[in-house]
Amino acid sequence: IGACTPEVLAAGKAIRWIQVYSAGVENCVAIPAIRDRSILVTNMQRISGPVMAEHVLAILFAFTRGLDVFIPAQSQRAWRRDAAEGRMTIVRGKTMLVVGLGGIGSEVARLAHAAGMRVIATRASGRGGPDYVSYVGLPDELLKLAGEADVVVNTAPLTPQTTGVFDAEFFAKMKRSAYFINVGRGKSVVTAALVDALSSGAIAGAGLD
Repeated sequence: IGACTPEVLAAGKAIRWIQVYSAGVENCVAIPAIRDRSILVTNMQRISGPVMAEHVLAILFAFTRGLDVFIPAQSQRAWRRDAAEGRMTIVRGKTMLVVGLGGIGSEVARLAHAAGMRVIATRASGRGGPDYVSYVGLPDELLKLAGEADVVVNTAPLTPQTTGVFDAEFFAKMKRSAYFINVGRGKSVVTAALVDALSSGAIAGAGLD
């Protein structure tokens, strides 16, 4: 439980199952012994789902209610009434794209739907999804769906297919008023492309876990 290192696997000749404490397992499954010995690896995505989903909604509400501006101003005893002008909105009726409809992604989608949002998603395993997701697309539909979304949430695992998937082409497809929230793996985002998108106003903001 918890430890997944080459040293542990070399010492534990009878290990058949590893339960890690995190949702991300790319470092663990990259160890050759995992594949060579057919060791089962399980993660915490279902356990982490509720708290990560609430974290996503907290970031989204911070943007749509201007809390990222007003809370720092309040600590400086400054009344900046127009600091978030043009950004104050409600999420009801807006569209959220969840990239990676697994344990965490499904919880994010459930809370977004409860807040009155239309939820669309992509997943690599097929088009099946819960009733509260109005459309589930395959990974090759990502750019098309990005253009429909008012907020994009990345909850996908890091794989060769998701590494660097959020690049300049992706951010160019998003609405200028849309937000990008990443609670997935950092390497799925091309950092320079995200910085450029924010600096140029190509997207409205980004929330990074």
